[in-house]
Amino acid sequence: MSWFEEAFPILPYERGKQPGAKQMLILLGYDIANQKRLAKVAKTCEDYGLRVQYSFFECHLDDDSFDTLWLKLLDLIDEENDRLVAYRIDAKSAKSTLTAGTMVCAEKAVCYLV
Repeated sequence: MSWFEEAFPILPYERGKQPGAKQMLILLGYDIANQKRLAKVAKTCEDYGLRVQYSFFECHLDDDSFDTLWLKLLDLIDEENDRLVAYRIDAKSAKSTLTAGTMVCAEKAVCYLV
């Protein structure tokens, strides 16, 4: 067990009552043709998720939050020249996600210790 797992043990929750139980993992990617729009899209995504690649975010969102994010992004892009893609991943599938190699870290990191 790592020091982090010892310091912050996973708490047992009732089935279906764990934090984020109504959330899904949203994988959100984009290809934006204009630098100004690109910066606005990236900034908006940073408010909702974690940057895992330069144009790819992981977001844990409920349906309402995702809808809000998606509408904000649609207002920012030029649908003739830009592309957004969002994959909704259920909790069971998200738990079996594999990663390897280095990760691009978000420019802003927030940590709460209570």
